[in-house]
Amino acid sequence: MSNVLTAASPAMALARRVRQFVDEQILPHETRLAAENDEAKALTRELTQLARASGVFGTFYPQEHNGRLASLVDYIQVAEQEGRSEYAPGILGADATLDAHMLKRHASPAVKERFLQPLVRGEAISSYAMSEPESIGSIPATMTCRAELRDGRWHVSGRKWFICRSQVANFATVVARTAEGSVTQSLSMIVVPTDTPGFEVVRPLSLLGRWQGQAELALHDVQVPQDHVLGLPGQGIALMQERLGLGRLLRSAHWLGQAQRCFELMCQRIHSPKGQLARLADKQLARARVYKVYRSIAAARGLLLDAAGKFDAGVSNSIEVNLAKLAASDAVSEAADSAIQIMGAEGLGEWTPLAGIYRGAKTTHILDGADDALISTIGRQLLAATAPGALFDPASPSLHIPKAAE
Repeated sequence: MSNVLTAASPAMALARRVRQFVDEQILPHETRLAAENDEAKALTRELTQLARASGVFGTFYPQEHNGRLASLVDYIQVAEQEGRSEYAPGILGADATLDAHMLKRHASPAVKERFLQPLVRGEAISSYAMSEPESIGSIPATMTCRAELRDGRWHVSGRKWFICRSQVANFATVVARTAEGSVTQSLSMIVVPTDTPGFEVVRPLSLLGRWQGQAELALHDVQVPQDHVLGLPGQGIALMQERLGLGRLLRSAHWLGQAQRCFELMCQRIHSPKGQLARLADKQLARARVYKVYRSIAAARGLLLDAAGKFDAGVSNSIEVNLAKLAASDAVSEAADSAIQIMGAEGLGEWTPLAGIYRGAKTTHILDGADDALISTIGRQLLAATAPGALFDPASPSLHIPKAAE
C-alpha cells in the first residue's frame, strides 16, 4: 500500500478544507477558547456546529456514521491539519474518533444507541478512565478499580486520575478488574454514564501548572447494566492494546500539526521586519534550527505513515506505533523550543500560542506512554526479534516479535 497522498486525492482536498477552517475559524479565537469559562464553552459549541455544516466534522469516524475517510493513511494528513490548534480536535470531533471506533466494534446494540449515536452527532462527549492514583500506569496488573456483576448489573468502585474531558463527559469507558487471576483475563472495559449515582469528579488536575481538562474521579458502587461491558468480560487487556495502538497514532498526528505550526511561526519571524533587522536568516544557528525542526517533522511524518499503512493492512505494528509516538513527541517539543528561541522573550508571552504548545509538548513525553517505558519496550522487542536464529525484516520489525516479548 502506498503511503503517498497525491495532490488531487480526496484526502488532500479534505486536508486543505480542514486547514482553512482551522486557520480562519479557530486560530483567531484561541485566546477566548483558552479561558475555559461559559463564553469559551458557548464558542466551542458554535464552532462545532459550524464545522458540521462545513463538512469537516468527524472526518475519520466509522463510515456508516458519516466518516469521510476509509483509511488511516488518508486521515493522517487531515489529522495534522486538525492539530494546528490544540482546541481544534475537540471542536472538529476528532477527540471522539477513538471512542467512536471502539464503540462501533465492541459495544452492545443498546450502548451504541445510547452513546455512539449522540457521540458521532457531536451531542455527547466521551472520556477514557484507565490510570489510577495507586497503580503503575505501565503495569495493568496493579490496577485496583473493581467491577462485580450482581443481579444483571455491574457494581463499579475505585479511583481514576488524569482522565481527559472527564469534567464535561457524558460517559466514561472505565477499565476495571472483573475477575481474579491472570491480568490477561481479569480486566474489562465498562461504559459508565457520568450522571450515574456514585460517579464523582473529585478534583481537576493541572498538567505542568496548566488546566487541560484532566481530573481525578471516584466511583462509589456505580451501577450500570450488564450489557455496558465492551466485548466480553475479561477482554480488557486486548481492548487496551487495540485502543493504544490506534490512539497513539491519532494523537501523534495532532502533535505533528502543532509542530508544523511552530515551524511556520519560526520561519515567519525569521522573515519578518524584526528578523531582517537582526539578520536571523544569515545566522548559522537560526538556519540549523530550521533544518533540525523540519527534519524532525519529516521523520515523524514518515514513521506515522508507515505505522498507519500497516494498521490499514492489518499487519502487526506495535514497534512502528511506538516509534511514531516517540518521534512525534520529539518533533513538537523541538519545534516549540526552537520557535521560542527564535522569537525571544515574545515567545514566552500570551501573544503567540508557543508557550501553551511548549508546555503541552512536554506532557506528550508522559501521556499515552512515558518515553522511558516505550523505549524500554521497543528495545526488548527488537532484541527478541533479532535473537540468534530469528528471521528479521527491518522494514517490518513487529512481525518478528516472539509472543513472550510483546
